[in-house]
Amino acid sequence: TLLLGMVSSGNRRVVQNLAVPAGLPLNETTFAALLKKQGYSTGLIGKWHQGLNCDSRSDHCHHPYNYGFDYYYGMPFTLVDSCWPDPSRNTELTFESQLWLCVQLVAIAVLTLTFGKLSGWVSVPLLLIFSMILFIFLLGYAWFSSYTSPLYWDCLLMRGHEITEQPMKAERAGSIMVKEAISFLERHRKEPFLLFFSFLHVHIPLPTTDDFIGTSKHGLYGDNVEEMDSMMGKILDAIDDFGLRNNTIVYFTSDHGGHLEARQGHAQLGGWNGIYKGGKGMGGWEGGIRVPGIVRWPGKVPAGRLIKEPTSLMDIFPTVASVSGASLPHDRVIDGRDLMPLLQGNARHSEHEFLFHYCGSYLHAVRWIPKDDSGAIWKAHYVTPVFQPPEAGGCYVSSLCRCFGEQVTYHNPPLLFDLSRDPSESTPLTPATEPLHDFVIKKVADALKEHRETIMPVTYQLSELNQGRMWLKPCCGVFPFCLCDKEEGLSQSWGLNEKR
Repeated sequence: TLLLGMVSSGNRRVVQNLAVPAGLPLNETTFAALLKKQGYSTGLIGKWHQGLNCDSRSDHCHHPYNYGFDYYYGMPFTLVDSCWPDPSRNTELTFESQLWLCVQLVAIAVLTLTFGKLSGWVSVPLLLIFSMILFIFLLGYAWFSSYTSPLYWDCLLMRGHEITEQPMKAERAGSIMVKEAISFLERHRKEPFLLFFSFLHVHIPLPTTDDFIGTSKHGLYGDNVEEMDSMMGKILDAIDDFGLRNNTIVYFTSDHGGHLEARQGHAQLGGWNGIYKGGKGMGGWEGGIRVPGIVRWPGKVPAGRLIKEPTSLMDIFPTVASVSGASLPHDRVIDGRDLMPLLQGNARHSEHEFLFHYCGSYLHAVRWIPKDDSGAIWKAHYVTPVFQPPEAGGCYVSSLCRCFGEQVTYHNPPLLFDLSRDPSESTPLTPATEPLHDFVIKKVADALKEHRETIMPVTYQLSELNQGRMWLKPCCGVFPFCLCDKEEGLSQSWGLNEKR
């Protein structure tokens, strides 16, 4: 992450909105770019939270097409609460969708009256014409000023470079994404392909279709998981139906643990992390790090195996390179490891010896997996977030834990745990309770020093560049009248909302 520059010197850890010039640097090599060079057709469907524009609202400098993807359909931002508005907004949106037509009619009237007056065909006061022009400008200003909600400017869908919905109908987006995925599979069934399907589920505000509301025992979050499961099933069914089952590797995982602070009243909206402490946005605690990883590749990866070795999402890059025959870049340190020996049973242990856990640009913890058969998994916490309230297990006042400053605690010596014995990280080890305490702390410190020597300084994309510019706001239409729905009526004909 530090090499990519997708961090900040403060607490901002993501691209703030679609009006900022921040984004994934163009000189980075993605796994899509690797496979494209190998002759693969590459597609991304779903969330792309890596920036969009640089200098104008239509330059799309950070578009997936510039990072090795041949096809894109999805949301170029991420879900926020505004993206699934209260149903009462439907009337407002319906009215606003007709407002641009009214502006066009007034503009045509102004042009007609102006031409008629200059030609002597009609006699109208200039004050009337100026009043109509002023009315258009005032209407545009009022429209733009009232649209402070991300619903209008960030909650949108794109197909390629074209905005298809602004604002999007969030509960419908998942079904369209599944249709797009199946269509992509059908188009490329006879050639090598990479499909990166990035779910909008299960992120707040958890937009869920009526077919799945109330289907789980765990409220809206559970319903949203049920719907995601159904969608995943449709994609796997399509892979099987197209005869791709035995030569397609499927990797299903998540980018972080449950968001504990995501609540509506006392209702939990962000999932649950079981015995593991912490959650999303907490740089080192297991609850934010441990996520499921499920792999399917019949004939290549034995079914039914449970692998308890620590791996990382960074491993996707070298694993994809390995199975496709691509070469990894040689101009940088690659922190990921090829998972295939572990998945195929040719290796007993993960190739990772040390994993470094960051909160933005700030290192919080280091994990050490010794290359012996002791079974120990050590983790040293240099920084931990201050929970609010203190015993709550999350940062409920700020809604997301901070990375540095007064809202974190610095530990010297670091807190030490053996996750093989204490996976919930409940009791820190001391020299009195663990004979290897000092040895482990020194071993981790030496590894951290070596790791830091490999980090290259780059521009932090999420600092100064992460400030909004009005002229970068994407627009479907003529700015600021940016409303469209080019998917209207199509989702019903696809028949993708029914349960699997």
